Amino acid sequence: MTEVLLDAVRQRLARSGAAPTPAGVAAALREQGRLLSDAEVLGAAEELRGELVGTGVLEHLLADPSVTDVLVSGPDRVWVDRGRGLELTRVTFRDAAAVRRLAQRLAAVTGRRLDDARPWVDARLPDGTRMHAVLPPVSVGSTCLSLRVVRPRAFTLEELVDAGTVPPGGDRFLEQLIEARVSYLISGGTGAGKTTLLSSLLGAVGPGERIVLAEDSAELRPDHPHVVRLESRPANQEGAGQVTLRDLVRQALRMRPDRLVVGEVRGAEVTDLLAALNTGHEGGCCTVHANAAEHVPARLEALGTAAGLDRAALHSQLAAALSVVLHLVRGRDGQRRLAEVHVLKRDDAGLVITVPALRWGSGSFLAERGWEQLEPLIGATA
Repeated sequence: MTEVLLDAVRQRLARSGAAPTPAGVAAALREQGRLLSDAEVLGAAEELRGELVGTGVLEHLLADPSVTDVLVSGPDRVWVDRGRGLELTRVTFRDAAAVRRLAQRLAAVTGRRLDDARPWVDARLPDGTRMHAVLPPVSVGSTCLSLRVVRPRAFTLEELVDAGTVPPGGDRFLEQLIEARVSYLISGGTGAGKTTLLSSLLGAVGPGERIVLAEDSAELRPDHPHVVRLESRPANQEGAGQVTLRDLVRQALRMRPDRLVVGEVRGAEVTDLLAALNTGHEGGCCTVHANAAEHVPARLEALGTAAGLDRAALHSQLAAALSVVLHLVRGRDGQRRLAEVHVLKRDDAGLVITVPALRWGSGSFLAERGWEQLEPLIGATA
């Protein structure tokens, strides 16, 4: 089976609209004047089915329950993350053109455009998988494709303890945090496990409460009976129809949320979120990218300033809206863990700073100087 022959079969199936079944592939091969064995026809059918319908050679990687990310940086450079850092796999594409075809087809499935005029795309596949792709020459040498798997079921807090993400006994503290309706923020770097932890925490919310999620890409999968999910939308090719995360936060406020959740704060929506959490919406939460818990106020200040909110107003809103920062880190071994819990307070200048309240310990959380401020918030004892 040469690439020329496979390409001819692809074109024939595309023209006819036929599915890449063994019968359809056999008919296309006969049209090319080639007689092949049953094994060769079945092999060609499986290869074409994966390329035209599924995720091709990546399909078995995405089906692996231990895989969280699949990263393609070249036809022979396919990496996976199983929670232990990146691992190079033996999976290869036929050539760079095959990587490009897969990326463009996946983009088309989501209704997005990916071509020389628009050489990148960020979208969500129908099964929830987060997709990002960049075409050459923007990505040098080969199309780069990144797939982040969203598992259909969220972890419980007990499972996060067993996995080493939360220290022993830390699940009880987190349950108390949720029960006390404390507004919190989860911070950390890319791939630190922010979405995973947030999904687990939302699963601990009482079943009688209504959770409204606003996300750029719908990744949260909380195990909860009453969840309303809102997802932003980019503009179409005519530049119309865009729905921003800021729009979603405003709409969520009209949907009677008991818990207002923003998947990730990264822009002007920070002003609407802080305003919402200051109008009786207790227990709200969000995630944000930050290198350390103490950097969170500066990160939010930068976002708020870009949205037109002056520094003093931002810090006043922040001090009243959020109480706790849960900071996740990812070690060099790939292990994700809840490293610190900070509380927010104002300094002498009136600016919000974070104070360490709990830190990771091998046997449990260890109390820090901010515990005295955190303890009454959750009604717990050290």
